Amino acid sequence: MTEVSYAQHGMWITERMGAGSAYHMPIVIRFSVPPDRGALAKAVTAVVERHPLLGCAFEDRGGAPHLVPAVVQPALADRPGALDLERGPLVRFELDGDTLTIVAHHLVFDGQSKDVLVADLASALEGTIAEPLERADHAALQRERVEGLLARAGAFWADRWREPGEVVVAGDVLRSRRAGAGALAEFGLDVPELPGLTRFEVVLAALHALLRSYGNTGVVTAVDLSTRTATETGHVGPYVNELPVRSTPSPDTPFGEFAAGLRAELRQVYEVREVPIARAVPGVRPHAALAPISVSYRRGGTAPDGWDVDWLAFNGAVRGALQLQLLDGPDGLSASLRYDPAELRDPGRFAADLIAVLGRAAPERPLRDLATFHEPVASAAAEPAQVDDGGADLGGDDPLLAEITAIWEEVLKISPIERNDDIFDLGGHSLSITQIIARMRKRLGVEIDLDDFFDNPTIAGVIEVIRR
Repeated sequence: MTEVSYAQHGMWITERMGAGSAYHMPIVIRFSVPPDRGALAKAVTAVVERHPLLGCAFEDRGGAPHLVPAVVQPALADRPGALDLERGPLVRFELDGDTLTIVAHHLVFDGQSKDVLVADLASALEGTIAEPLERADHAALQRERVEGLLARAGAFWADRWREPGEVVVAGDVLRSRRAGAGALAEFGLDVPELPGLTRFEVVLAALHALLRSYGNTGVVTAVDLSTRTATETGHVGPYVNELPVRSTPSPDTPFGEFAAGLRAELRQVYEVREVPIARAVPGVRPHAALAPISVSYRRGGTAPDGWDVDWLAFNGAVRGALQLQLLDGPDGLSASLRYDPAELRDPGRFAADLIAVLGRAAPERPLRDLATFHEPVASAAAEPAQVDDGGADLGGDDPLLAEITAIWEEVLKISPIERNDDIFDLGGHSLSITQIIARMRKRLGVEIDLDDFFDNPTIAGVIEVIRR
C-alpha cells in the first residue's frame, strides 16, 4: 500500500466531487485482421502485469487516498463496464468483433501512456518479450521532488497566480471550470515552421492572439505539462500537471516577438511544472479545470501495422468550458475540441478562426493582421469568498470547539490553534482539509462539504456550517 502522488490526490478530490467520465481516457483500436481472442486475453494480462499501477485501486484512509491492489483486476471483456476507483478495475479492455476499446482512468494514465500501452500490447500479442521495467514507487518519488520544489514554486506563483475569470470566445462568454457532458469537433491544423519556436509554442501563441482578438485583455489558458523523468520512461501513469500560462497580447506586437515572450514564460513555468498549483498557492479551491480554456499537446500516435488507432477518442465529457487536445502524429497535427455546448455555441467559428490565425502567422506580422481585434471587455474574475467566521457563539468550554480544535492540531501538527486562525495561513491545503473532514466524520459523526470548508476556513467557520 502506498500513498498517492499530489497530482493523483487532486484528481481524486475532483472525482469525488462528480467528474463523471471526464477523467476517462479511451483508445479505440480497429484490427485489419481480428485477433485470436485467447491470445489477446493473454496479452492484456501480460500488459497489466508489466504495469502494476493498472491493477490498483484507491482506498480512502482517513482522508488520504492510498494505492491498493484492486479487488477486480483488469481483463479482456466483451461488454462495456464501469471504472471503479475503490474496487477496480481502473482500465477496461472490451473486444467487439474487430474493435478493441480501452478505457483507462486518468488517475493511473496520461496521454503518453496511450503510446506505451498500445506498443506493449502489440509486443505481447506478437509474443515478444519486453525488457523488464525498473520497479519504483513513482508516487513517492514525485512527492519527494514536489516537496523539494515547493518553496521555489510558491515564490514563482506569488505574483503570477490570479483566480481565472470568464473568457470571451467567438461571441460567447465561457465561465465553466466544472466537469460535465461535452460535445466534440475535430479538425487539422497546418502550423508554420517559425525559427526558435516549437510547433506547440506556435499554436499556443496563435491561440492567445486569437483570444485577445475576441476582446480578452489578459489571456490565461491552462496547459497540461508532462512531468515524466527518465525514471518514468516506458511506464504508464499520470505524469502530467495542469498549470496556467498568462499573456497580455498587444495588437501592435509582431507575432514572432509575442511568441518568443510566451515561450520564455513557458520555460519558467517548466521549472516548477511538477508542483500542483494547489500545493504552491494557499487557498486554491479544487476545480475539474484550472481555467475555462485548457490545452494539451503531445507527439506520438504511431500505430502498429494492421492497427487503426483512434488516439483522440472522445469520452463524452469536458473539463471546463473548452479543451483543445492536440496530437502531433505521422499525419500532421490533429485537433480534438471538447466543449460545453451550453457555453460555446459556435465551435466551428472558433476552429476556423484558429486555422486562419495560424495561416497568417509570420514573425514580422503584427497580431492585428492575424485577426480582427475587438475592444477589450471587462473580465469578471472570481472574487475571493467573503468569510464570516466570527458568527458562531462559541464558549471556551464548547465540546465541539475542543474536539475540532484537537483534530486540526493533529492534522496540521501545530498547537495551539485559535478558533479564528485561517487554515491556509497555517500552511494547510486540500490534503489537510480532506484529512480533517474524514476525522470529523469518523469521530464526531458530522459531515461538511469541501466547498463549505473552503468558504469557511477557520474552526469557528466550520462549526457555524455544522450548526446551520
